[in-house]
Amino acid sequence: MSKPQPARYRTTNWSAYNAALRSRGSLLIWLDKEMAWLSPRQGRPGRPPVFSDAAIQFCLTIKVLFKLPLRQTTGMVASLLKMANLDWAVPDYTTLCRRQRRSLSRSLPACRWPLNLLVDSTGIKFLGDGEWQARKHGVQGRRQWRKVHLAMDTATSDIRAVEFTPSSDGDSPVLPELLDQIPESEEIGTVTADGAYDTRRCHTAIIDRQATPIIPIRKNGRPWKANCPAAIARNETLRATRHYGRAFWKRWTGYHARSRIEAKMRCLKIFGERIAARHPDSQTAEIQIRVALMNRFSALGTAEIIRVA
Repeated sequence: MSKPQPARYRTTNWSAYNAALRSRGSLLIWLDKEMAWLSPRQGRPGRPPVFSDAAIQFCLTIKVLFKLPLRQTTGMVASLLKMANLDWAVPDYTTLCRRQRRSLSRSLPACRWPLNLLVDSTGIKFLGDGEWQARKHGVQGRRQWRKVHLAMDTATSDIRAVEFTPSSDGDSPVLPELLDQIPESEEIGTVTADGAYDTRRCHTAIIDRQATPIIPIRKNGRPWKANCPAAIARNETLRATRHYGRAFWKRWTGYHARSRIEAKMRCLKIFGERIAARHPDSQTAEIQIRVALMNRFSALGTAEIIRVA
């Protein structure tokens, strides 16, 4: 029996995608002169903040984009304001460190079609006590890392939901929190995830959003008691997998599209293999900025690939 020929694909919008890739390397930065750089009076007791949240988010975006420490970030922002002929004060590095712990706003465009979500998680390191002890005293220390959970839209390649949890947390308990970040007004079509999400909690959360779970059954999976719609749908997937085989089920459901979110997780680490911040809230803010930058890159243009053979 001859070996089957590998599939061949073709990019249909190569000119536009090539231009988008060049635009991602552009150093052109626009600054709106009408931007509220200073914080308005809030009428609360105590000393009000000097700089607005938009100013802090702009500085932190420059920090993550160019992989700069906080002190170098203030210098680069000062040079950008000078080239733009804007006589604005620059936040001090201590102000950026303190304000980074606040949650940053993430604005995503509303979706007009059913969302087909790809869900997965990856680990990312941060400088903790284990690395410091190993370098200073030669002590064998454990590396410090946390988990980033992502939910990506297949149509636009945008990250629609993100969660940042300790390394000890599993994948399946975080899926309901990811789906809660999607507004109720947006319809979810399918949710594709790997076998780690084959739990009753995940299936119930997906069915409650009137979506279709595309989750492979574990090899030792057994039928569940059919006492809820989630268990009934999961048992149907189990019967189809046993009858047609796992390979056919994956091709039929389009499960292999999950490799796209694995590539997106590698893109998350382009901005650095580790997180610079130490405080958990600051680490969450840094991850949110990385996600916002990746969504901006995707908005410039993505490749449209079709199978030709």
